[in-house]
Amino acid sequence: MTMSVRTSGPRRSATKRRPIQGTGGRTATIFLVPFFTVFLVAMIAPVIYAVGLSLFAEQRSGLGFGGAETVFVGLGNYADVLANDTFIAGFGRLALYCVLYVPTLLGVALGFALLLDAVVAKAKRAFQLLLFLPHAVPGVIAALIWAYLYTPGVSPIVSALATGGIQIDFLSVHMVLPSMVNIAVWEWAGYNVIILFTALQSVPREVLEAARVDGAGEIRTAFSIKTPLIAPALGVALLFTVIGSLQLFTEPKILSTATTAVTSTWVPNMWAYDAAFNRNNLPQAAAASIILALLAGLLSWVVTRFTSKGTSR
Repeated sequence: MTMSVRTSGPRRSATKRRPIQGTGGRTATIFLVPFFTVFLVAMIAPVIYAVGLSLFAEQRSGLGFGGAETVFVGLGNYADVLANDTFIAGFGRLALYCVLYVPTLLGVALGFALLLDAVVAKAKRAFQLLLFLPHAVPGVIAALIWAYLYTPGVSPIVSALATGGIQIDFLSVHMVLPSMVNIAVWEWAGYNVIILFTALQSVPREVLEAARVDGAGEIRTAFSIKTPLIAPALGVALLFTVIGSLQLFTEPKILSTATTAVTSTWVPNMWAYDAAFNRNNLPQAAAASIILALLAGLLSWVVTRFTSKGTSR
């Protein structure tokens, strides 16, 4: 009697391949360690040092002939900074600057992005380059260029306007703030145009075709279809613009050399710079910087919450 054994197919190997455990984690660690090292050294460490520095102050004993000693004052520097009228007045100018600058920049950037999305394909790259070129100019150089263009007697713009009977002093007390806004918009419009234009490229073409079939014109399509669909990109641009506004320093610092309308403590960053390098009060400068950083963090949180609610509807 013979027994036959059936085989239903090729024999499977008894051993299965197992993925190597821990390889992905080690690889990720290797790539992340340099980043976190630079981040800690270049970002976290200076903040910790500034916080520590702001908690101390130099005090002189006697009539000032006994030398200075560093003493712990806690939040004393913060109280002194917040009680300083010049520092608070700088926040008022900064707030007015933000009110003028933020909507102007976003409006100009959105308008150019929508126009760029509507032009023919061959012209898009040329317009992108032209719009981005001002952003490639360093901020100090841009401020120097515009300071020259604003200065009466040497500016061709002021001379041309005067020839036409228009007398404008761009560096006067009432015009210097809009002049700074103009410089900042000239510098940063192209950067934000690229952000918004990139978002416009991801808008589904079938949605735009459906809008045109329903009879929507180019203007209505731009503002009723395209703009709501790129709301997240607008939120990112708004966040960057608000943070950049609080860092205002280069433009007023350069213009302060061309006009008396801008003082050495015109905005909070200039107040901190003056405290550190003109009055040699590093603890108060550190306290002012920390206050400004906390305000930037608070406004960033508010903008993020506001934009996230708007895009989730």
